[in-house]
Amino acid sequence: MGGRHHHSHGHAHDDPHDHHAHTDGGTLRAFRWGTTLNVLLVVVQVVAGLLLGSMALLADAVHNASDVLGLLLAWGAAKLATRQPTRQHTYGLARSTILAALLNATLLLFACGALAWESIGRLDEPHPVPGLAVMGVALLAFCVNAASAALFWRGRRGDANQRGAFLHLAADAGVSLGVVVAGLLIHLTGWTWLDPAAGLLIAAVVLWSGWDLLRESVDLALDAVPRGIDLEAIESALRGVPAVRGVHDLHVWPLSTTVAALTAHVEHDGTRDTDQLLQALQELLAHRFGVRHATIQFELQGCGRAC
Repeated sequence: MGGRHHHSHGHAHDDPHDHHAHTDGGTLRAFRWGTTLNVLLVVVQVVAGLLLGSMALLADAVHNASDVLGLLLAWGAAKLATRQPTRQHTYGLARSTILAALLNATLLLFACGALAWESIGRLDEPHPVPGLAVMGVALLAFCVNAASAALFWRGRRGDANQRGAFLHLAADAGVSLGVVVAGLLIHLTGWTWLDPAAGLLIAAVVLWSGWDLLRESVDLALDAVPRGIDLEAIESALRGVPAVRGVHDLHVWPLSTTVAALTAHVEHDGTRDTDQLLQALQELLAHRFGVRHATIQFELQGCGRAC
């Protein structure tokens, strides 16, 4: 070992040289088709919403436009995660997805404000809206969102990126179904105020998801521990590995919206080969916590007051 401190860097045993996520052709095709379907849907909804004067359709169009941005973000992350680091970008380009998430959330909040303002104005002076036409376009949106969500059904279990796309699209199918109900009620009752009311409700839903996205993306930009990763659980698990006496200077931060990195100082008792210990620690981090990019510094003695 040659000294008191031993600095080790590597990755899980099943992926020893590459911390970037591997993306298969099926995943990229799912993103391609999901994005294409939703772009066409947004165009149809915007045109129909303007022609019919329906705030509910325009609000749902903004909601689905956020899906397009989200899908492009996830698609870009899947592709950027496969790019190898360079001398200038030693971690690769995947961190750009965090900047995209910030921009996505900011634009979404501005759009929600504009929709809410217009919907409130129309509550005082409701415009006549053809309920059956609104219902038909919303039904089309429901079918497109449901079909897009189905593209990510199989991959949602093992890939957080695909799982996020699936959950977002499934929720949007539910929102579109709500617009269908609003269109039906307008047709049956003639209550035109239901259209701006539905627009306000959808704007509130989008505002809630957009605010959550903004908080998460700001946290990621500030190198906060990514959601879904429990720092205390990681430290406890590392301390439970045989030959480990203590763990300190433990840090976890995002390399992108889907990939996390970790550094730690691990005190050991010298009874175990450090290469074997390193492999055990990295396999634990990869398989239990999904962290495949870990840099670990071994120490035979505690840091004492230097900690």
